[in-house]
Amino acid sequence: MSIGGSVTADKRSWLRQVRQSRILYLLLVPTFLMLIAFNYWPAITALYRSLYDWDGAFYEQFIGLANFGEIFNDPIMITAFKNMALLTMGWVVIRVVFPLLGAELVFNLRSAKAQYVYRVLFVIPMVIPQIVTLLLWRFMYGMYGPINEFLRVIGLGHLARGWLGDFDFALPAILFVGFPWIDAFNFLIFLAGLIAIPSSVLESAALEGAVGLKRIVLVDIPLILGQIKLVVVLTLINSIREYQMILVMTNGGPGWATMVPGLAMYQNAFLYGRIGYGSAIGTVLFVILLGLTYLNMKYVQSEIELKA
Repeated sequence: MSIGGSVTADKRSWLRQVRQSRILYLLLVPTFLMLIAFNYWPAITALYRSLYDWDGAFYEQFIGLANFGEIFNDPIMITAFKNMALLTMGWVVIRVVFPLLGAELVFNLRSAKAQYVYRVLFVIPMVIPQIVTLLLWRFMYGMYGPINEFLRVIGLGHLARGWLGDFDFALPAILFVGFPWIDAFNFLIFLAGLIAIPSSVLESAALEGAVGLKRIVLVDIPLILGQIKLVVVLTLINSIREYQMILVMTNGGPGWATMVPGLAMYQNAFLYGRIGYGSAIGTVLFVILLGLTYLNMKYVQSEIELKA
């Protein structure tokens, strides 16, 4: 059969499969329409509006790339991007290392019952709304909060301060929120990856003398690099978009000490009536996320992916 005939046959086969499953395709139509209406269309509109000076209602003027030029000349935005970079690097380390350590500890417990109990204990915080956690930490950082009171009790009262109002300590205080940093979602991803490692591999590693930290470095991490890559991508996305935590804890202060691009986007679009400028900030964040995700997916590969 010729190539043209093969393509025609494949097309007919595909059309026949579509006709046979037409009810299922029709059921998917509402989902795709909602995705287009609430996910893709707003993003496309933001890209278009980033080229305008627009207040969201009455005033609208095409200004080309002026909004993007303002972003890279605005001292507030320069500080915001620096803060975002610092927080993102810190959160990537925190949300990979500590959940992985927790997963390793639970995975190596001999008792299946103990493993179950610890899994439940690590997952329980997921049911607590994030706003509750943030308000609790904001109270703890207060001048008369538990942290400062503890310092006074142990004779270190001279170190007490309004942590979130201190230019030098506000950003590290944001990074410290959630200690001991064992994110339940990442913990479960790593634990599932460790459980999926064949027992024969672990037994062979033990015979070769790869135990404890040596086994984690030489066996576990290479085999769950796919899970690590997923967590890194999700952490990058969430960290670069993050502004809710900053909004609740400091609202970008003191001064611009904890300002991040996501919060600047929100403030410009919804508080200052500069939706065009806010859309430009969102477009820049999208490009950064796309680039980092691409680099991570292309150059960070697990042992399984390399063999494939």
